[in-house]
Parts: sequence; structure tokens; C-alpha cells
Amino acid sequence: MSRSSELLNAAPAALREQMIPAAPLSQLTTLRIGGPATLVCPIRTPDEARRFQAFAHQQQLSLFVLGAGSNVLADDAGYPGLVLRVVADHLTRRGDTVTVGAGLAFDELIARSLNLGLTGLEFASGIPGTLGGALVGNAGCYGHEIGEFLVEAVVLDQDGSVERVGPEHFGFGYRETRLRERGGIVLEATLKLATGTTDQALGVRAERIADRRTKHPVDLPSAGSWFRNLPAAEPGGLRQAAGRLLEEAGAKEMVEGDARVFAGHANMIVNTGHASSNDVIRLARRMQEAVAEKFGIRLMEEVRYLGPAVQPPVI
Repeated sequence: MSRSSELLNAAPAALREQMIPAAPLSQLTTLRIGGPATLVCPIRTPDEARRFQAFAHQQQLSLFVLGAGSNVLADDAGYPGLVLRVVADHLTRRGDTVTVGAGLAFDELIARSLNLGLTGLEFASGIPGTLGGALVGNAGCYGHEIGEFLVEAVVLDQDGSVERVGPEHFGFGYRETRLRERGGIVLEATLKLATGTTDQALGVRAERIADRRTKHPVDLPSAGSWFRNLPAAEPGGLRQAAGRLLEEAGAKEMVEGDARVFAGHANMIVNTGHASSNDVIRLARRMQEAVAEKFGIRLMEEVRYLGPAVQPPVI
């Protein structure tokens, strides 16, 4: 009997039917790369999340929280732990706030909010992933971040407690939160938006989506921006784009197997066919080294690694 089958038989009966054994991560990540995870479990309620987390602890297995699979490189060797996917996607409005399941696609949240006459999130139009992933990584662009809008969230902590917490619990920073470091799981969030006419907001949304279609891969698998932008050159300024440094360092010409730097944006890696995880790791290392050699700057990766080791192997 395989390890996946053994664990499935040992899993809580209430979760067993929804668990997916040996689930290929290539089908669950936007880069379309990755071997099987031992068990994947879609979660809709706090009780389901708590049960699955407790099962992982009981089996002494690591637990990885996966949303829509963007900003993730899964290893071809697979992941020998358990994967929790928050799929709760409810949305309710109360005045100028919305309470949303963390599994709702971030861009769908933006569209539905605008349909309700609520504005504020249109700056992030087109950003992939789920609301939960956006909050844990404090997703943002154009000088704004999702953390600015958070009122409170329902979070499952490592100790198995489900708490309703405020923004201070997250410790929002640039593309990071304390929640990511502690392994907390966002199950639901309430965001404060603005009411009023949506005409201008809809115009911003259309511009952002058009811009992304020009600069971002549309027809090729990608994990999104690979490296974090750098701090602003002066106080109060915008962050320096990692893509500009990568382009000046010649990254757009780089290819490893079926992995290559996207022609429209030097901070993105695309899978042009059957790229392996090692292809991508080698390419990312080359990109990083090129910037270090030309500018003396070490870029920090934004994409998370999901595989047998905590960190990607050095190829």
C-alpha cells in the first residue's frame, strides 16, 4: 500500500472523501510544474481546517497551505507532506465592508466588489491568486497593498486555535507578514472599502488589466514576479523595480531547457512546454547572479518553493 493510501485510511472520516491522494502539483500551480503531494485536502470551514491541521501534527508531517498556486515552484520530486487548500469563496456585504472566504480569487473579489458599488481594490486588478494568499503575502502594486484594507480576519494558528484577529496580528511588511513566518492560515477576512460611483474605479480596473495583458504572460504558465522589488531610492518614493535591473543585466535572453525569462517582463519565468523544476531553479540562479555581478545587489525571491527540502536545492 502506498504512503498516500495509508494516510488516507488513517485520516479523519469526516475529511476522507474530499482528500486527494498523490495529487499532481503541476495541476495545482500556475507554473504547471511539480510532482505529487502525498495528500491534498480542500477546506471550506474552520472545523475542517482544524481537523486537517491536527491530522498533519499527529502524523508528524509538514503542512503547506496552497491557494490558487501562483507564486509557487513545486519540485518534480513532489512534496512528502500534506497540502491544505482553502476553497471557501463566500462574500457578504455590510455597508462599506465585505466579509470574504479566503479561497475566493483575488481578482474575482475586486470584480464582485465593484458590482456591489464598492471601490478601493481596483489597483490590484489582474493579480492572480486567492484572497488568503494575497493577505499572507501582502500582495500589492502601484503603491498600494491589500493589508491597507484589512479590518479583521479569522485565522487558524499553529496551536490549533481559531481566532478573530486584527491587522496588527499580521505585521504587514513589503510582500511579507508574520503570519507567513508562523504558519498561520487565513480562513476568512473582512475588508473596508469605499462607497460611491464606480465609473473611475472601473476605468482604473480596465487600465490595469490591459497593462497586465501587455507585460505579463497570458498564454504561458508562470508563477508571477520571481524576485521582490527593492526599497525606494529616497524616502517616500516608489520601490525600485527588480525587472529593470534584470533587464539591464541581460536576463531576457536567458533560457534553461523549456524555462525562459518572459520577453515582456524580465522578472518573470515562463514554462514554454515541459520545463522541469531544475530548469527553473537554474534559470532563477542565473538571473540572480547576473544582477549581483552587474549591480552588487542580491535579489530576494518572492516565489515560494514546495518540495522535499525546505529550500530549493542548489543546481
